[in-house]
Amino acid sequence: MPNKMSLEKEAALRALGAEVVRTPTEAAWDAPESHIGVARKLQREIPGGIILDQYANVNNPLAHEHTTGPEIIEAVTLTPATAAQPSSGKVDVVVAGAGTGGTITGISRAIKKKHNKECIVVGVDPKGSILALPESLNTADAGASYIVEGIGYDFVPDVLSRVEMDHWIKTSDEEAFEAVRKLMRMEGLLVGGSSGSSLSGALRWLSSNEVGKRIAKTKGANVVVLLPDGIRNYMSKPWFLKMALEAEPSVLAKKIASVLRPSKEPSANGIQMNSVDTVANGIAVRTGDAPNRPNALDESSGRG
Repeated sequence: MPNKMSLEKEAALRALGAEVVRTPTEAAWDAPESHIGVARKLQREIPGGIILDQYANVNNPLAHEHTTGPEIIEAVTLTPATAAQPSSGKVDVVVAGAGTGGTITGISRAIKKKHNKECIVVGVDPKGSILALPESLNTADAGASYIVEGIGYDFVPDVLSRVEMDHWIKTSDEEAFEAVRKLMRMEGLLVGGSSGSSLSGALRWLSSNEVGKRIAKTKGANVVVLLPDGIRNYMSKPWFLKMALEAEPSVLAKKIASVLRPSKEPSANGIQMNSVDTVANGIAVRTGDAPNRPNALDESSGRG
């Protein structure tokens, strides 16, 4: 796997008994040192070696056509409409990121073939990737690196049927991680960067694209946004640690700091702090009230 992939992904694989080989993130997909190139070399030289090949294996999109797609359809159609939350009774729009493309391709086929042929499918592609159509969408940030994992490539996987997507939208790391923060704080969903890309892409499409604007104003329209990852895989990543440990103090944090502000009590030897003050110090550090406040991300740890 490329070096940019999280430590948690490697640890989980090793726990399952796998051997993990890291490859240069910047290597082109067809370079011998890329994750694909190294896998092919190992397959040739290790007896019984096999590559399941999510990029070309037709069972990748088929799995989503036969499982994920029907699951989405069932969830939407079985959710009753109410006066407060009207529903068209069908999936009107699907927004999803594209990596190998198996997920978005399979879901699109499941919905359009057997449920709603008018469903609009919006593909989300990070800036720096080349999967979006028309090709002109990719030129402004061609070759740029991006932090979001799991979506986007420098080649078009065989299983991704780009022409089946009705619209494409490009997203940045910044807007993806801001959407992640909102999902965590407002919805209680501990998701990763590709989920943030999906949500930020959906919101921008609904507010900037003419078709999207029409959908946004349509009462009862059902827009499905795919959140494909969880935060477990990213707990050690700098973007998450910064979000979790260096966020601006909340109103509540400031109130707690005020209530628990260290007080001084006389003792036989002079001045001492009480037990509540010890607790208060943690809040004070969080709000910046304590002297010599440490950085939440320690540069010396290699995580900053």
